[in-house]
Amino acid sequence: MGEAELRAEDVAACRRILKRGSGSFTAASRLLPRRVRDGAAVIYAFCRMADDAIDAAGAEPDALDGLRRRLDRIYGSAPVVDPVERAFATVARACGIPRAIPEALLEGFLWDVEGRRCSTLAETRAYCVRVASAVGLMMSLLMGVRDRRALARACDLGVAMQLTNIARDVGEDARAGRVYLPLEWLREVGIDPESWLAAPRFTPELGTVVLRLLVEADRLYALSDAGIAVLPPDCRAAIRAARLIYAEIGSVIRARGLDSVSSRAASSTWRKLRLLQAARREPRSSRPQDLDHPALDEARALIALAAPDEPGCMSEGPALELGCDARLLASFFN
Repeated sequence: MGEAELRAEDVAACRRILKRGSGSFTAASRLLPRRVRDGAAVIYAFCRMADDAIDAAGAEPDALDGLRRRLDRIYGSAPVVDPVERAFATVARACGIPRAIPEALLEGFLWDVEGRRCSTLAETRAYCVRVASAVGLMMSLLMGVRDRRALARACDLGVAMQLTNIARDVGEDARAGRVYLPLEWLREVGIDPESWLAAPRFTPELGTVVLRLLVEADRLYALSDAGIAVLPPDCRAAIRAARLIYAEIGSVIRARGLDSVSSRAASSTWRKLRLLQAARREPRSSRPQDLDHPALDEARALIALAAPDEPGCMSEGPALELGCDARLLASFFN
């Protein structure tokens, strides 16, 4: 979408939210071409605003009502006053983002505050589709991607990244009274979820569950490479960098013996720098046939809404030269 379609003051408001909320996303967004950079800030600001509103409302039955009213304004014909809502309305209209996609994101946030638990891997993936793949779909539409196969791979990447988050935050989540690991996997290795939540600690049995989650994430990361390969050329490096850095977290968890209860895994700055450099190169191991792999069942409905006319076409822009600006790299790792 064109930058001129957004009001400068609205974009500035979104960038302030972005800067407060995520130094990493702020820096990563600079790797995107200018034609989508402001739109990415708007999408992030909307997601941040929604997440904060859900947290403030708590697990009340009507916790989503206020946010749904915001979507009514965003997708309605009445004038929108709030700068984030107005900017998101502009992006959603210009990029053809159907309401069901941000609505799915809101539902995922509500699952968080409700403390909803997932019995199976399919239910865990359904949660990941809502809180992560929904964002990936909005970013894909912003980039001009309309091909359902590429959108399926964007959903794979979102789920893989969220599975990595879950594997990394097992201890942190447990101490907050939350568990996102599939409950049936825990029971299969003799772990009672309620007893474990009362006194979370790492055991080799828990490590096998974390490993299973990382294996599933790796499978989806590998599939996502085919989708990244068909993104507009000037967008590929930024998305590939995110993919590589998140996947590296899984490697750190493995190196620590799969114990993500005692400490929280993180990649070193040096390793992130190396991965950022690697993201500029097209991977030799990319498998084009993976583009045709079936979409996750949990994501099919959103993909169909995002691309009602299959197959679509993907717009491409000029290649972006990515220099290693020291200030950019420093802010990327804050």
